[in-house]
Amino acid sequence: MSDVEIIAVREAHKFDEQALAAYLTENVEGFAGPLTVKQFEGGQSNPTFQLLTPKQTYVMRKQPPGELLPSAHQVDREYRVMHALWDTDVPVPKMYCLCEDPAVIGTKFYVMQMVEGRLFTETRLPSLTPAERNAIYLDLARVMALLHNVDPEAVGLGTFGRPGNYYERQIGRWSKQYIASRTEQLDDMDTLLDWLPGHIPQQTDTVIVHGDYRLGNVLIHPTEPRIVAVLDWELSTLGDGLADLGYLCQEYHGESYEDEGLAGADFAALGIPTEEEFVAHYCKHAGREAIDNWPFYLIYNMFRSAAIIQGVYKRGLDGNASSAKALEYKDHCRSRSQRACQLLAKTRE
Repeated sequence: MSDVEIIAVREAHKFDEQALAAYLTENVEGFAGPLTVKQFEGGQSNPTFQLLTPKQTYVMRKQPPGELLPSAHQVDREYRVMHALWDTDVPVPKMYCLCEDPAVIGTKFYVMQMVEGRLFTETRLPSLTPAERNAIYLDLARVMALLHNVDPEAVGLGTFGRPGNYYERQIGRWSKQYIASRTEQLDDMDTLLDWLPGHIPQQTDTVIVHGDYRLGNVLIHPTEPRIVAVLDWELSTLGDGLADLGYLCQEYHGESYEDEGLAGADFAALGIPTEEEFVAHYCKHAGREAIDNWPFYLIYNMFRSAAIIQGVYKRGLDGNASSAKALEYKDHCRSRSQRACQLLAKTRE
């Protein structure tokens, strides 16, 4: 059973469905209406829709309406990376078309295969058995390593990211986006803004980074505990794979996007690997040795997540968020930056 609800299209996200059907008839081989559109509830960035026709079901991702932050909601990047990964071992949906002309339905969008599977947003997977939880988490580590083992040049993604240190670029980007969406003074965010630029580790390999790799962005096989598709590639780029690893592992230190996360969990009872076991499983499949300066990758990701969730909350205030839940994230930036500063204090002890 999936955690995701399919609803009628939200009023703020309605578009010309006839114009979409006409475009798909011209640009997607085999497409034939009539077309019925539903919306996936959840997800806080690019609205996602189910496109139903008599013969096939598709999925569409589009930019949200309204004024967008610089470099945000790049659905064209999502399309490009998944299209490039289609012939690799990384499980992704098949891409059908990308429309960069906002005149069609008001924003850029792309259409992809509807992959059958389960989507879970609760990190402790309460509806599953310990054995299923263990298998799914270990597969999260394995598939992440598969992605990081792909040669970007070999799949046409050699120019997918700008040159230079990944963390310098990312810290600069999310600092600017946080400041642009700030709604109150948070001293802990200011502490992180000051500390991070001076403590960036040397980057070794350059790999394809997903940017939002977590349980809520993968589809699980309908009956088996394994991943059949990795979704939501909006933040993907070229960079350091340890950024993805640290991003997922921050859930061991506090709440996730949807719930309490894994902090304080009884891992033996749940069947979920500990942080150390998860990292070791990733390193085995990625061919990595021990990781130096591990706290940096957690602190960096807590800061980055805080900046992202602040942007989600600000879009909720502005009325153009992808989900009605956006306003529930009012205090998440504060709590994540507090946890990052607590971890930072421990590294100084």
